[in-house]
Amino acid sequence: MAEHGEWNQKGATLSDKTAMKDYGVDREFILKGIRAGKLEFQERSINGNPYVVILRRQLEQHIAEELGSDHLSLILNQKKIRTLKKEIKETRLKLQSLELELAALEKKE
Repeated sequence: MAEHGEWNQKGATLSDKTAMKDYGVDREFILKGIRAGKLEFQERSINGNPYVVILRRQLEQHIAEELGSDHLSLILNQKKIRTLKKEIKETRLKLQSLELELAALEKKE
């Protein structure tokens, strides 16, 4: 059962599409969890296109139960690696921009 206000917390929910992308599960895996009562969900739509929103905590627990905690750890590690690589790339680009700006200012002196 979802805790009070959990549906409104940032990062606590995700759509079925995001769950499939981030956790490597298919729609049938999510629907199976919903039918079994292991995943609470809300139906929503954007521009008439329906989608399902589930709780991240429950999805991770369901993945650990069905596919094993090692599988969940692997997925979470891969996700963290992608996030860190993206952040490193953005930081390098920002550093290059700052170095160019500094060089231009020093050249004017």
